[in-house]
Amino acid sequence: MSKPQNESGLTMLPGQLEPVMVGRRLFLRYAGAFAAGGALLASCKDEENPNVPPTTAMVDLGTGDVGILNYAYALEQLEAAFYTQVIATPYTGMTDAERQILTDIRDHEIIHREFFKAAIPAANRIADLTPNFSAIKFNDRASVLGTAKAFEDLGVSAYNGAGNLITNPTYLLLAGKIVSVEARHAAAIRDLLNPKSADFAGDDVVAPTTGLDKADKPSVVLPTAQMFVTTTITAANLPK
Repeated sequence: MSKPQNESGLTMLPGQLEPVMVGRRLFLRYAGAFAAGGALLASCKDEENPNVPPTTAMVDLGTGDVGILNYAYALEQLEAAFYTQVIATPYTGMTDAERQILTDIRDHEIIHREFFKAAIPAANRIADLTPNFSAIKFNDRASVLGTAKAFEDLGVSAYNGAGNLITNPTYLLLAGKIVSVEARHAAAIRDLLNPKSADFAGDDVVAPTTGLDKADKPSVVLPTAQMFVTTTITAANLPK
């Protein structure tokens, strides 16, 4: 499956209004996941989520594995939108190294978002969310990196907390591959905020007695995510 490119080598990912620079190696690395994921997740049944017309005012995540996939899709939408804005309007004093790290994270999050968008059947997939980043000062390094830290830590704990709610082992494997990338993002952002310290795996996220990362259920994660989304997300029917 090829992607249209413009003369500058920018890749137009599905659903993007503007072309985004995605390295060829990075794109090829995930191309197989798109193809495999589309076939695997297409087996989701329409009856798992009522076929309600999409609305920008409210979305229901649905039930079963489809509901958990929509939950992940919602979080990836939020992260992709955030990092897209970060790169589009760089904060004052952003270094070349910081720009490269944040660009790589943006590309990963876009790929994750588009993976779920392409893989979840349209009849079951939630509508596009409308982000609300009014509380973020995108021209301020501390505001941007502090928000990035919160988003990445939230994403890791969300995937960890939803793992045991997934019944299909193939979906669980895919979630495991994504959460490991999110954890790398979290460590990179923490290192930007506090270089050469142990904060990349701080006690606030990794329990010192067990060496295990946080695992939060959707009921804990969604209220935080909701603060950055104008679209109301309902999760009453998710597995418990």
